[in-house]
Amino acid sequence: MPPEALLLDATPLTLSTLTAWLAHPQPVRLAPQQRQAMQHSRQVVEALLKTGRPVYGVNTGFGKFAEVRIPQAQVGELQRRLVLSHAAGVGPPMPREVVRLMLLLKARALAQGYSGCRPEVVDLLLALLNHDILPVVPSQGSVGASGDLAPLAHLALVLLGQGEAWQRGDGGWQRTDGGTALRRAGLQPLCLEAKEGLALLNGTQAMAAYLVWTLGRARTLLKVADLTGAISLEALLGTLTAFDARIQQLRPHPGQQQVAANVRRLLAASPIVASHRFSDHKVQDAYSLRCIPQVHGAVRDAVAHVADVVEREINAVTDNPLVFAAEGEVLSGGNFHGEPLALAADYLAIALSELASIAERRIAHLLDPALSELPGFLVPEGGLNSGFMLAQVTAAALVSENKVLAHPASVDSIPTSANKEDHVSMGLHAARKAAQIADNLEQVLAIELLCGVQALDLRAPLAPAPATAAVRDLVRRHLPFWQEDRLLHRDLEVARQLVASGQAVQAAEAVCGPLA
Repeated sequence: MPPEALLLDATPLTLSTLTAWLAHPQPVRLAPQQRQAMQHSRQVVEALLKTGRPVYGVNTGFGKFAEVRIPQAQVGELQRRLVLSHAAGVGPPMPREVVRLMLLLKARALAQGYSGCRPEVVDLLLALLNHDILPVVPSQGSVGASGDLAPLAHLALVLLGQGEAWQRGDGGWQRTDGGTALRRAGLQPLCLEAKEGLALLNGTQAMAAYLVWTLGRARTLLKVADLTGAISLEALLGTLTAFDARIQQLRPHPGQQQVAANVRRLLAASPIVASHRFSDHKVQDAYSLRCIPQVHGAVRDAVAHVADVVEREINAVTDNPLVFAAEGEVLSGGNFHGEPLALAADYLAIALSELASIAERRIAHLLDPALSELPGFLVPEGGLNSGFMLAQVTAAALVSENKVLAHPASVDSIPTSANKEDHVSMGLHAARKAAQIADNLEQVLAIELLCGVQALDLRAPLAPAPATAAVRDLVRRHLPFWQEDRLLHRDLEVARQLVASGQAVQAAEAVCGPLA
């Protein structure tokens, strides 16, 4: 086993492991003990088939057709037709990062040995990963109960040599049909046997993959928000009194304490802060500055809760029915229902929306000369120049969009499958919305970074803190001071890349040490 391989064994997956693997994908291998567990559960399915006893999804139809018996000679064909008929997704394709996670999470779930699949099913899932073949999965069509049926059916199509896939070659990613992708990689399509199509389709791996992806980004954005908030506080001549550790101890939420400590660390030894420390110029700052620990901290605590839920889910078995090899039983239940993830995704969406909302208010303070006591819209010669006027408009538009996207999807339900599936979670919709909000938050924080750095420069000859000065210097290596109007869109994109890549946070941490 090469040391750089990710081994699917009994060890629980963690969000940190998945985030690191997604950034630097390693080969994935199936551990011998998991292969053995799968073989044992497969033996149970095959033994039940010989008895002729009806077992849901093994020798019966699905959903409302659960009472229809399927002859033994057609159980494999039943699974093939299930995949074809359920590949009913529509809309733009899911991001490749999400599909990569879906493949891994589906392989992990099946490898635990409760789904009755042959090890060959997981072998081919991992072969797709290891050969950089990623199914094209439409993003719409799941109601989040019975699992993410349509998305997982599109994932399974490529195993059968059908559907479409992204395949990476010398010229980068190319979109091709599933059969061609397998042939190019020297892989053979799978002929499904009893229970295997259902096992591939039942599960929460699409919504879970979206949440893993979004949580990985959110952990970076939490630090960025503290950084841009600290820069705004410094540039607006705000007071650090509200960040005193004694205040946080009287309301001991973990996130609040972490945020206050981050801001104190970022603004340590700031000549700008020192310049007005004993001034009565500003006794109390606006809430968007003074309440950074309380708001950012609450968001951190929400993200931590969502991470706990998701980390349990990525190690769960969400198939139906489930095969218990030790007892020789197949039990039908509801582990595929996405409610835990749907609620968590909605909570994450609301939390990330709040982080963008408070950042936009700080941007507005920076641009308003009546509040900032800086040149209007942060440009030395206003009138001929508009400066960052429209940057705040863009931030406001994104924040407004977030308010619509943050409406919870999990409170909705619509009956499907002739009322057999009469309560659904809308978990994938919730997870997709949370991902879109993360995109918007990333750009809002990038706008705050741009405006905050410009404001710091306008405070000269006063110098910022060493940590925030390092971030200012990073931005200035890519973008000059805004002396006169230029194409703003380019600056917004450069700033977004500095935020998304983690470079802005790394520049600060290189000076002040790791942020919480």
